[in-house]
Amino acid sequence: MPLIQLSNVTKEYALGETQVSALRGVDFSVDQGDFLSIIGPSGSGKTTLLNIIGCIDTASSGSVMISGKEITQMSDAERTDLRLYKIGFIFQTFNLIAVLDVLENIEFPLLLMNKYSKEEVRKRAQELADAVGLTQYTHHRPSELSGGQRQRVAIARALVSNPDIVLADEPTANLDSQTGATILELMKHLNTTQKTTFIFSTHDAEVLQYARRIVKIKDGRIVES
Repeated sequence: MPLIQLSNVTKEYALGETQVSALRGVDFSVDQGDFLSIIGPSGSGKTTLLNIIGCIDTASSGSVMISGKEITQMSDAERTDLRLYKIGFIFQTFNLIAVLDVLENIEFPLLLMNKYSKEEVRKRAQELADAVGLTQYTHHRPSELSGGQRQRVAIARALVSNPDIVLADEPTANLDSQTGATILELMKHLNTTQKTTFIFSTHDAEVLQYARRIVKIKDGRIVES
């Protein structure tokens, strides 16, 4: 059974008086341990697709299954738990908490889980900060960091809880090529050793070189896989 299965998924938004179709009957499956890139022009539906898989948004119609469970029928609380325990996110806009420093931002998902000691949480956050090259910046707040450094915090936060699935919207967009390659190697290592499933939307040729599978989306439809 696929880890993720979308069947005939549509998503429509109201834009004033007009209905805009972001996804038009998408059929899509992802196996455990995939390292997959979604490509397509701006406005093609890439981010909407990630948001629906990640329970940030809901489909207008169709079926969305994760680990054999139909998420379109879950309560808000059940979807929140799924996001917290199963899914890591890397957003283009970082979504860091301005009043928290680097370590505190990375720790945040583990604190929400409320199942680890403070020492365990701090140790894991420090390991990830080191892994993404932020050892010297752990007590800086987001406003004191460059765009690339903030992206690294977002990546560390997404990985800190060892999620089954990591969804990444243009993960290397704010990174120089060397840092981007370092981050991709870290993700590939997690993919290989822990079978973490990675789904990227990207325009970056470097990311595509790492992908095991590439899915193309255009005008809200999967056109090539």
